[in-house]
Amino acid sequence: MSGRERIFRTEAVILRRQDLGEADRLVVAYSPDRGKLRLVAKGVRRLTSRKAGHLEPFSRTALLIARGRELDIISQADALETYPALLADLQRVGQASYVVELIDRFTLEEGGSRPAYALLLQTLTRLAEGRSAAAVLRFYELRLLELMGYRPEFFRCVQCGSEIRPERQSFAPALGGVLCPRGHQGQPMTRPLSLEALKVLRHYQRSGFEAAAAPQVSPAVRREVEGHLEAYLNHLLERRLNSPRFLRQIQEPDEAMETAPAAAAESTGATP
Repeated sequence: MSGRERIFRTEAVILRRQDLGEADRLVVAYSPDRGKLRLVAKGVRRLTSRKAGHLEPFSRTALLIARGRELDIISQADALETYPALLADLQRVGQASYVVELIDRFTLEEGGSRPAYALLLQTLTRLAEGRSAAAVLRFYELRLLELMGYRPEFFRCVQCGSEIRPERQSFAPALGGVLCPRGHQGQPMTRPLSLEALKVLRHYQRSGFEAAAAPQVSPAVRREVEGHLEAYLNHLLERRLNSPRFLRQIQEPDEAMETAPAAAAESTGATP
């Protein structure tokens, strides 16, 4: 944080929290002008605390913060938006957890970003409204990568610079983009990239959300796109994200139901 003020106000989204001592909590929040904040909410675990309900995960909260010796202290908290729909079921909890985990991993203290904060709020709102989670999350990943300076390249080979054509290509997480068949030679740790998945990635990257979310994407292509972006994110962060594993575990039954009609049609020769 900048400045020498002893107390300041800011708006922030609560990213995560953990118990501290007998009655306190450590709260990590993201502010548009202050960046990531590590704060102490004193006495918040007591039944008489007035701040407890205003510091729930994913909440957009107005904070009054006092400077502390090691960690700053939340003096007052007023929830502006709690997104109750995000806590309605495990899938939405997992999706919202992934959204806040990404901005938590990519941002530092002392580095606020109003565009990143606006993107965070838009994404939580879209999830709470029940928009397609796959569309919301892929759009969020690509926009956040661009804001953080890691925009992946989907139009030219990242090795030789040639324009990508409709032929066999691959995705290189370590290089941050697509490789043509010639650029692919001698490059380790690449992933085969289908033309359908490349089209989806390009569409999401150059379109607004409504246009990006409009086309229907098959489950197989959706999983491929998700896998490429997850591999790129893991490379940039130098560690695996926690939320995707949890999301896959709770989504497995739904994906099985989603692919069952197509599998049955194939076995009978019918058109689904």
